[in-house]
Amino acid sequence: MNIILIGYRCCGKTTVGRILGQALGREFIDTDRILEARGGISIHSYVSRNGWGNLRELEKEIVKEVTAKDNRVIATGGGVVIDQENVRNLRKNGWIVWLDTEAPVIRDRMQKAEESGELRPPLSGVDPMEETDRILRDRIPYYESASDHIVDANRPSPEAVAREILMAFQRTYDGDDREGCRDAG
Repeated sequence: MNIILIGYRCCGKTTVGRILGQALGREFIDTDRILEARGGISIHSYVSRNGWGNLRELEKEIVKEVTAKDNRVIATGGGVVIDQENVRNLRKNGWIVWLDTEAPVIRDRMQKAEESGELRPPLSGVDPMEETDRILRDRIPYYESASDHIVDANRPSPEAVAREILMAFQRTYDGDDREGCRDAG
């Protein structure tokens, strides 16, 4: 069973995913990093050159590939749940966790990411900071529908988020994967 992390950009999927992968002794996969490697450029540049439609098609291929194997921790792109084929592929072999994060927290994290040089492409043609409330509001039903578990990811400690996910995973699967589990922080 894979652990799949979904949620809006800057909710902590990559950071929490790395912690979970290490704690469980599982391979950690970040679909955005695979997308960048295949495209040969950053997601921001890829979208600028090829558009969101092409990015979503490549993302669909990647989701299908990475979910074909078991016992991974997979961090997905923020819009992966918009496509129902992606959701079906994630569900085939995955326990889906939504890292629910409020818009002000997301904007703060996006600002910090931008200050360190990490650019996020606009999703609707306007500044990513300005569109956050609207896009997040539009995506919440998709995240809710796709998720098996929801965790509050507003807190500053990704280790605490990872611990909560580990405990919920262990409760849900009644110890099936406990033997590979180490402390998450």
